[in-house]
Amino acid sequence: MAASLSLRYTGTAIALHWLIALLLLGQFAFGLMLEDIPRGTPARGYYVNLHKSSGILIGLLILLRLGWRLTHKPPPLPETMPRWQRHAARFSHIALYACMLALPLSGYLASNFSRHGIKFFNAVHWLPWGPDDKALYTFFNGAHHLAALLLALLVAVHVLAVAKHILIDHDGLLLRMWPRRSAQASRLPANQPVENQ
Repeated sequence: MAASLSLRYTGTAIALHWLIALLLLGQFAFGLMLEDIPRGTPARGYYVNLHKSSGILIGLLILLRLGWRLTHKPPPLPETMPRWQRHAARFSHIALYACMLALPLSGYLASNFSRHGIKFFNAVHWLPWGPDDKALYTFFNGAHHLAALLLALLVAVHVLAVAKHILIDHDGLLLRMWPRRSAQASRLPANQPVENQ
């Protein structure tokens, strides 16, 4: 039993993975919705500040997740996985973390180089600590949109890789991050040779 448990992510890692995935999905939808609200209207300011506020909280959760990941070794990948796939998995996880960090950070920085700053959940006004600089705002806002696009692409690749492991490889890899353990989760990975990441 201990061996099979060691082949799964910790409960905290699993909870943070799925919570952040759901929150980011909602934040993406929120960001797309903002494009339909006319600029300069009170409604846009209200919803933009909700987007900024939730982005800050998601950013803090991402930092918590990264801290947990750095202090808790992940379960090893199956030795049966080709070496290039193991390297691709490592690279894609690093890229995912980089984009997840860049997304809220760039949005936060953009907000602080505009005169609006952030009205946290439309209740507490955080005055911008930077100057009202259109060039810097445009740069960080562009970086925010680019990070969102790259993250969406990486998530799509991640989902396709998971689908491959489920439908083609049948290696039980998803069970490492699945919230509920089952009899199958106890058996499948434990019978496979593994290699440390």
